[in-house]
Amino acid sequence: MLSCFVATAAGLERHVPSGSGVPDGTVWLDLLDPTPAEERTVEQLLGVEVPTREEMREIEASSRLYQENGAVYLTLTVVTRIDSARPETSAITFILAGGRLATLRYADPLPFRTFIAYAEKHAAAGASAPLVLGGLLEAIVERIADVLERIGAELDALSAGVFAAPDPAARPAAGGRDLRALMQRIGRNGDLLSKARESLASQSRLLAFLQQAAAPGLADEQRARHHNLTRDVASLSDHAAFINGKISLLLDATLGLINIEQNNIIKIFSVASVVFLPPTLIASIYGMNFRHLPELDWPYGYPLALGLMVASAILPYLYFRRRGWL
Repeated sequence: MLSCFVATAAGLERHVPSGSGVPDGTVWLDLLDPTPAEERTVEQLLGVEVPTREEMREIEASSRLYQENGAVYLTLTVVTRIDSARPETSAITFILAGGRLATLRYADPLPFRTFIAYAEKHAAAGASAPLVLGGLLEAIVERIADVLERIGAELDALSAGVFAAPDPAARPAAGGRDLRALMQRIGRNGDLLSKARESLASQSRLLAFLQQAAAPGLADEQRARHHNLTRDVASLSDHAAFINGKISLLLDATLGLINIEQNNIIKIFSVASVVFLPPTLIASIYGMNFRHLPELDWPYGYPLALGLMVASAILPYLYFRRRGWL
């Protein structure tokens, strides 16, 4: 779908072009899952070549950030579907050419919708193509900041559950803590964090290129805005690295707790086998089918055997309790 945004005194106005024409005063052409005809319309209007979806997926910097025929091509990796169970990353290409901005995307992340809603009510946000580009980049950075805050808050809650001291007065829950579910939650946060860090790294390269490129219509005020945005990205990258260390700590701690619980289970089985081994030995001795057993005809032989079995089971149990192994 091709949307044309026209700068007016009230703010950006969205138009859906009919045929091959676009409204006058269009500063932003937004291609969302475009058709070949819509791509050709933008190419004819801007006099540039729109990259294919395969070209947008290239990871080389020369394929994502370059200038060609007076146009600036910027491809950014953005985190999408953040609130779903499986977040994804998607490449979005920004093209500055002929005093207009064209965006090519195959996802609809929240920052785009947020910026559009804001620019429709604030004329200064969408007065020119560089301003629209700066507003979109800021909205993407703010969304990543929100993601990092959410991950940090959830990790704090998980950390409290992992490292909190047990309450002696509280009854232990049946089955103990669900460490598998805990690891899954930590893993999901780690996956989301890795995608956020990928987006931050992509945006850092984009901003560095944009400040050095001879972009048409990019005034000193916009370059200063991008410089401030670069510092925000660097700060978020440092914070993401800190959160990544916390995730590694929680994973290691959870694995340690799993090992401890497994060792406790093995210890219980080991103690049980030691406790029942002497009674089993006594029962085996008196269960032999020999004709001449000393206690075979003794009236107190049966109670003696039972007493020996009970005593041989109780004594190891008391010993283990005294040593603190149970």
